[in-house]
Amino acid sequence: MSSLQQSNYQFLERTESVPFEHDPLRSKSTVATNPSPYLVSPRSEALNSAPLTVALIGPDAERRLAAVKALGECGGNDVSEYASYPLNLGEAAKILDAGNDTIIVELDSNPELALRLVEGIGANGRATVMVYSDHANPELLMRSMRAGAREFLTYPFVNDVLSEALARATARRPPAEDGARRAGRLLAVMGAKGGSGTTMLACNLAVALAQDKQQKTLLIDLDLPLGDAALNLGVAAEFSTIDALAAVERLDCAFLSQLLVKHSSGVSLLAAPGRFVPHRADNESIERLIQVARRDFDNVVLDLGSKLDLMGTTAYREASTVYLVTQAGIPELRNSNRLISEFFSGPTPKLEIVINRFEPRALGVSEEHINKALTRPVQWKIPNDYASVRKMQIQATPLVLEDSGITRQIKKMATSVTGQEAAAQVKKKGFRLFG
Repeated sequence: MSSLQQSNYQFLERTESVPFEHDPLRSKSTVATNPSPYLVSPRSEALNSAPLTVALIGPDAERRLAAVKALGECGGNDVSEYASYPLNLGEAAKILDAGNDTIIVELDSNPELALRLVEGIGANGRATVMVYSDHANPELLMRSMRAGAREFLTYPFVNDVLSEALARATARRPPAEDGARRAGRLLAVMGAKGGSGTTMLACNLAVALAQDKQQKTLLIDLDLPLGDAALNLGVAAEFSTIDALAAVERLDCAFLSQLLVKHSSGVSLLAAPGRFVPHRADNESIERLIQVARRDFDNVVLDLGSKLDLMGTTAYREASTVYLVTQAGIPELRNSNRLISEFFSGPTPKLEIVINRFEPRALGVSEEHINKALTRPVQWKIPNDYASVRKMQIQATPLVLEDSGITRQIKKMATSVTGQEAAAQVKKKGFRLFG
């Protein structure tokens, strides 16, 4: 028999106020209250879409009653009340399976058990976890955050503070959709050799894709630990890819969004750390990061540098395109040949070769010999424009935001990814009177 005692309450928003009633034996009770002014704020668009479903867990009846009352005064929430902590994972799973958006846990009755519960919920569910206590000491707050709590509330409750916490929980909730969201396209950029121009291409391709404001684009710097995508874009990132990988058990779209920095072009960046941080990420963590990123972004561009340790992961397996960046020198062509023969001899993943710093009249190697060395044709030729690249490095301005030969090639790459070029050609032909 389950040890959980549950009562359910639905709080509706209305302009009239009625006395608050609480009956722990009553199920599916309805209480109408004045909505909090915090619920009609700039956040109102998100908050008015659907009520939050809240699970309230706490053995202390007086505090639980106060929490139910405070939630009622905030308005617009469906609350399930649990009078005891779950004794095992099976009972905790029932709370998660109920589809609650937010789970609020009282700490003081049994802090150790409550924190284990918070940790278990955070690792196995998508709900926002909040905790409350009348002891707002730094140690308890830190332990709660490490366990996975997103909000720390103090008792007695302050309605304005609770309303703000609920607003943030609503913002974290995935939007309701008619069907499952299609995972974003994954584009991997790798170099045949260090210094081939992988980061330059990854940054500018991501910025070019971000110019389509109907699509969200994310650049992830996986050239760890010394990637410099942030330097190329001229942004300072507070958090890094390593922060995401180190907390992979808590990683979801909301958590990931807090680690990103937004460039003025519209592209989001998960940067490599600004200082040397030794960290060896396992493949499962990398795959989890990519999976979460593709849930929230239409385009996910990976800067892989010239490292090969991710070859067996989704970074390559599920990439819609892998761009192999090389140059027309003998060492680069030799490396490219070996990489293609070893990893890209099959039908997947789709490989496109990019010759960077291309100078047809000064190569010393004919295009025929280049194609023969690579065992396949070159899809993209980025012209050699030292002045433009140097300017980008000094001013930290993406090349694709200004006109140059490099810009035109990278924009063509972006349109080939999105299919806009083909669509534009069809549209253009539709207006022709002849031929």
